[in-house]
Amino acid sequence: MDYSTESVSLPPQNPEIKTTVWQEFLTVIKIGIVNSSMLTTFTGFWLSLKFNEKPFTEHIDLAFFTLVGSAFIIAGSCSLNNYIDRDIDPLMKSKQKRPTVTGRFHPLTVLLIGLGLTATGLFMLLAAHVIAALIGVVGILTYIFFYTMWSKRRYTTNTVIGSISGAVPPLIGWGAVDPTLSLEAWILFLILFIWQPPHFFALAILRAEEYRAAKVPMLPVVYGNRLTKRQMIVWITCLIPLPFYLYELGITFVVIASILTIGWLLIGVSLYWKLKTEKWARIMFVYSVNYVTFLFVSMILASFFT
Repeated sequence: MDYSTESVSLPPQNPEIKTTVWQEFLTVIKIGIVNSSMLTTFTGFWLSLKFNEKPFTEHIDLAFFTLVGSAFIIAGSCSLNNYIDRDIDPLMKSKQKRPTVTGRFHPLTVLLIGLGLTATGLFMLLAAHVIAALIGVVGILTYIFFYTMWSKRRYTTNTVIGSISGAVPPLIGWGAVDPTLSLEAWILFLILFIWQPPHFFALAILRAEEYRAAKVPMLPVVYGNRLTKRQMIVWITCLIPLPFYLYELGITFVVIASILTIGWLLIGVSLYWKLKTEKWARIMFVYSVNYVTFLFVSMILASFFT
């Protein structure tokens, strides 16, 4: 089933909207995604130092190349995503402020920003460690080709496929220090990989009509909200055992992580039939954003006491 759409002309610029070039740039690179990914990259880097008994003060240069390089490839990939999706973004209300939609950035400018940031980021990761750079390449290829260009407009599994790229930042951070990528590194990857489907399914429920207008086959658009909600509960349940594999961070962390996960599950189940679908999805989405932030911050904090 092909959900691709024809190109549409960009709307004229609105002179009443006053934004700086810097603000437009931050929109193009999706600064929110960059910032959240920096947290998970740093967590992977920090825990790798901790588990390998290496002092942070002796690896500040490595931290610089890893974090900035990771930020650049994520920003570059998001810019390329904006460039590729410039034909369907005008059909979605939530994308109306993107410079590629308003016409404030020429598509070629966005393409060059994406290519430049991605290439620079890869060189910086290569300066950190070749494994970090290779993992970065996997993330880029998954997000740009397998998600944006291939699955997003064709299959409801697009969210799961895209989750691979969203889960690689802690692997990049870990690989820069320890290229062998121990079990703990892959647990960080799995936590982010499993977290993303319920997070984005909730958002897809809230924006179902937008995706339908753009002919993007998100799960609630094709199979409805009921199946999507059940899928979210299943994915959240799969998160429950993962913190136990990080027992080296201490029992306090395991308890906090378990409370966060079970709390998310209980909220989803207890309110499943009580609230309208949109309100339920909004609560689940907000919880998911706070969940991943609190979880990864608690990992860092827990490492000081073990």
